[in-house]
Amino acid sequence: MRYTPAGIPALQLVLEHQSELQDVQGTRQVKMVIKAMAFGALAERLASQAVGSMWNFQGYLSNSRAGKSIVLQIQNFSQDLL
Repeated sequence: MRYTPAGIPALQLVLEHQSELQDVQGTRQVKMVIKAMAFGALAERLASQAVGSMWNFQGYLSNSRAGKSIVLQIQNFSQDLL
């Protein structure tokens, strides 16, 4: 956890996704890693969750500050019940 110059909590994290799906060629393994950011009370709430736990995230994609990668700007999250 860090704080912006205005004192707002900011959390940088990495999300990992892994699943299987069926397509015309058979079973396909899907794996993805993406950088993510959360701010304010949401960042504080997210920081208290166990590493490796499963969650559903909602937000939008944006360019990183360097403009060379994609970052998920988290706007909400809820526990994955699956």
